[in-house]
Amino acid sequence: MPECDHCGAHVSDQFERVFADPDGRLRACPACSSRAGIAETARERAPEM
Repeated sequence: MPECDHCGAHVSDQFERVFADPDGRLRACPACSSRAGIAETARERAPEM
């Protein structure tokens, strides 16, 4: 089962398909971020390239 790379909480396969970045990393999940802001939080936590 996939897990959040930020907090280690388990997430569903569907959540991973929707919110993982192109490298397959999950930088936010419902356990460590508000549901309304998961995508924004993930972008904020991603390292700049």
